[in-house]
This record gives sequence, C-alpha cells and structure tokens, in this order.
Amino acid sequence: MKAWHIQKYGGPEVLQFGNLPEPAVADNDVLVQIKAASINPIDWKMRDGMMRMILKQKFPLILGNDLSGVVTATGKNVSRFSIGDEVFARPDKHSIGALAERIAVAEDEVAIKPPSLDFEHAAALPLVGLTSLQALTDHARLRAGQKVLIHAGAGGVGTFAIQYARHLGAYIATTASVAKHELVKSLGADEVIDYRTEDFSEVLADFEVVFDTLGGSELKKSVKVLKPGGIIVSVSGPPGPEFAREWSLSLPMRWVVGLMSLGIRRRAKAADVTYRFFIMHASGEQLDTISALVENGTLKPVVDRVFDFEHADEAIAYAEAGHATGKVIVRGT
Repeated sequence: MKAWHIQKYGGPEVLQFGNLPEPAVADNDVLVQIKAASINPIDWKMRDGMMRMILKQKFPLILGNDLSGVVTATGKNVSRFSIGDEVFARPDKHSIGALAERIAVAEDEVAIKPPSLDFEHAAALPLVGLTSLQALTDHARLRAGQKVLIHAGAGGVGTFAIQYARHLGAYIATTASVAKHELVKSLGADEVIDYRTEDFSEVLADFEVVFDTLGGSELKKSVKVLKPGGIIVSVSGPPGPEFAREWSLSLPMRWVVGLMSLGIRRRAKAADVTYRFFIMHASGEQLDTISALVENGTLKPVVDRVFDFEHADEAIAYAEAGHATGKVIVRGT
C-alpha cells in the first residue's frame, strides 16, 4: 500500500512516499480504508525525533495520528464493528500510521464517525477532541463557573477546547491574533487577548485552569494568572515525574524528565498551583462522547485546508508553519 513514512529522524527531507507492506490485522483489530487524516504537531515532532526519549518507534514509521474511514475487515474477536462501518479513530501511540491507504486499529480505539460529518471533517476530531476532553475533564476537572485560559484558541486543539469548555459551562479566555478574534468568540470565548500587542499574564487573574498548548515563555507566565490551588495542564511543556511513572520510563529517564520540568514545577509550587503534563491516550469510548456532542450541535470541527493524499508533505509543511486556523486535513485515496 502507499504510505508517507520515514526511515530515520530528521527534517522535511526524510519524509518519503512509497509502497509498504499491508498492515497485519490482529484478533481485536479492525482494518480501515482511510478516507481522511489530519495533521498534528506530534507528526513533525515524531519526524524530527523530538519524541524519541519517551516514545520508542520502529522504522519504517508511517506518520499520521488520527483518521476517518471505512471498515474493510475485522479480527475474529471484534464484536462492535462490521465491514462497511464508517468510523474515526486516534490509534494508540505505538500503532500510528494514518498517512497511508489502510491501517489496523484496535477495536476499543475506534468509534462510529458522526453521521452528520463527511470524512474530512470527521478526521479533524479524534486527536484534538481527546486531548481537550482529557485535559479539561480528566486532568483539570474543569467545572461550570470556573475560569479557564486556553492558549492559541484558533489552532487545532484551541478551536475544539474552547467549544468543549463552553459545553462545561466555564468562563473562557484565549489568545489569538486580531484577525481570528471573531472566530474564537463565535466558538465560545468570553475574552480574547491579542498576543501580538498584549501580555496575557498582565491582563488575566484568578483563573482556576490554564490549558497550555505552547510551552516556553507562555507556560512560565501562565503561573501568574492562576489563583492558589489552580492547575496548568500542558501538552507542550516539559514532562513531569508523574508522566514518567505513568509511562514506566527507565530510572535514568525519570531523572532526565525530572530535571527538564524542575523549573516550571518550582515556579508552580511557589505560587501554590499544580503543573501537569500529559499526552492523550486513545479511547473509542470518549470518541463516542465527542460524536454525540457533534450530533447535538454542541461541537463542530474547524477545518483550514484539505490536501490530496499525494501532497501530504505539503500539508505537513503548511501546518508546521504555524498559521493554520483549525485543522489541516489530508484526503485519502
């Protein structure tokens, strides 16, 4: 089958398009003919080797972390899906490969795609949807009436997280350029900070939650906007000791991870707030929840551009440039 893959870590030049063996379908897997996939920052982070300390992968490595498509075969133990079902999924971290013609995915990582969506818009949902749901509900325990700052509100995760936080009943502040203020307000943002002219840490205060998708200086400054007892949940900052334990990293790696996050953890402790880094996990059950919220009108995917499968390298380059509003999609064959 055709697939976009890498044989080694590196820049855009290591990405190859060519034939690879068909995926093996295990007893608990469904085989999906991929109709669309989305591009996410983790794709170029994996390509560059930025994840190799915590996430061991084998070469050739097919990129792509979420998808929609049609079930074409099922393992002997599969009971929830049948050939012909239209599904969407975020495969487990060790089973990625959405930038291909076909993929085998464990049954419990798959859900029936929202019937009202085409494949392109359904593919925009799994990774950002699961990331937002797990960040705001599982980790931050965000509740109605609380205040949450969501960084980069016009990005792939941001556009979904704003809608989900609105569903939870929170007061939402976000950062975005002026050109994107109208969009993020339409999604549910109550307050928008122009990151080009304003310092959010000088404007906002007494928040219970910060959802960090940027890391760096924005992460450090985020401590200032929280009230005591607040929490920063990050997908872009340095991993912490809890993450190292959950992922069963080796003892030397636990020391490395601890040192990487020492600065932000000390800053958080001094302000009496919590810092939490996580990488989302696959969950077909949570995708069912997301699908229901799409179908009742609570959530909608925001798609910037759609590229043909043969131009997935251009899609990654476009997304990596950092100016996309919402998700960048690759249309399958």
